[in-house]
Amino acid sequence: MKLHFRGANKEVTGSRHLLEVNGKKILLDCGLYQGHRKEEQEKNRNFGFEPEEVDYVLLSHAHIDHSGNLPNLVKQGFNGPIYCTHATADLLSYMLMDSAYIQEREVEYINKKKGKKGETLLEPLYTEENVKQTLPLTKGLDYDKTIEVCEGVTATFREAGHILGSAIVIITVKDQDDGGKEKKLVFTGDLGRQNMPLIRDPFDVEEADYLITESTYGNRLHASILEAEDTLAEIVNATIERGGRLLIPAFSLGRTQEVVYSLHKMFHDGRIPDSIPIYVDSPLSVNLTSVFREHLEVLDEETQKLFIEEHDDPFGFERLKYIRSVEESKALNNHQGPCIIISSSGMVEHGRILHHLKNAIEDHRNTLLIVGYQAKNTLGRKLLEGNKSVNIFGEPHPVKIEVKVMNAYSAHADRSDLLDFASKIKGLKKVILVHGEEDAASDFKKSLEDNGFNDVLIPNFGDSIEL
Repeated sequence: MKLHFRGANKEVTGSRHLLEVNGKKILLDCGLYQGHRKEEQEKNRNFGFEPEEVDYVLLSHAHIDHSGNLPNLVKQGFNGPIYCTHATADLLSYMLMDSAYIQEREVEYINKKKGKKGETLLEPLYTEENVKQTLPLTKGLDYDKTIEVCEGVTATFREAGHILGSAIVIITVKDQDDGGKEKKLVFTGDLGRQNMPLIRDPFDVEEADYLITESTYGNRLHASILEAEDTLAEIVNATIERGGRLLIPAFSLGRTQEVVYSLHKMFHDGRIPDSIPIYVDSPLSVNLTSVFREHLEVLDEETQKLFIEEHDDPFGFERLKYIRSVEESKALNNHQGPCIIISSSGMVEHGRILHHLKNAIEDHRNTLLIVGYQAKNTLGRKLLEGNKSVNIFGEPHPVKIEVKVMNAYSAHADRSDLLDFASKIKGLKKVILVHGEEDAASDFKKSLEDNGFNDVLIPNFGDSIEL
């Protein structure tokens, strides 16, 4: 049995890990790389393996850095089943179509410039038609139900606690190349945190031979969600007092719903003024929030109680308005007085948040609140690092907006969560750290070794190992 690392190695985007076992090839996640443009094109177009030779995909969750390259995989010849949870399958129909739209529009914009210069035109990574070919391949599964992937290989999807539908994938193999010896692999995808709103806590795995785990925040500890809500209230009220607007770039899936949930609670508790209008400006967020309502069965007990017993929608309250149309979005730029705008993308790379930021970045009264991980070379990362000037739509803008950062809303496990998860698994022979920048992964490796884990690997892109 071999494991090939083809993405999210010493970085946090583009998750792809290829398992070769019993004559079959099983791909664990198929995400888009996000970051430096030239590198982005290379890593997303070239898989490092032949897509038509892949037999199955086991998909941990619907975030684009884990699922976003599936249509390209299909475009290049893959035609097998994509196993995931039911909620993930429902989310993909929106996530992938939105991603295709972005791919096509960006290439269209670039080609206008290239055409004027007589340069070779680009093709989009994939199109909406490729997405339509991909979606029928998804096979939604119940949590905790074991399926036979192929001869000698079973998979069970357990709650990962990261976003709606996210799963820890537990793979049991009777390895024909090793005399039929049984081996158990645990692939976390992105692992969530304990006691977070909306989503159930991660499942505790009791036993395994190999653990493939993310390490995004392997070198950090998060504040509690209660502290996060206190901080959020302070930021909201300080911005209002200045007469400014609060911009929150948030991933459409997961982060947006968590922030809305917190604002809902603060609004009803009187911790923020009841006069402040709140806008979620993202058609994708609107669509994805509807999927949350359709899958109450996988939300945590508190959220289910709100919906079922108290008939209260945590994603809808009187000061909150969801924005779909372009016209309504543009009108927000003319809004007089303080307001809160939650918009995608989470790394400030695409989408409507760029237009809102362009309009607000040169006014010191305004606040940009970063609530999610910002990968290297993204606009969000540059703002987080304190750049005094940034380019938006190719034009330089001085950064006068106040930039605030809150990691407490992260849906990723921190060092303590990751260590606790690994420590509960008996019989581990090897821990493999993926989906984490090198410093975070290295620090977490040391934490594991200090706690008795003797075989911890941080693979490089392109590495392969025998298991």
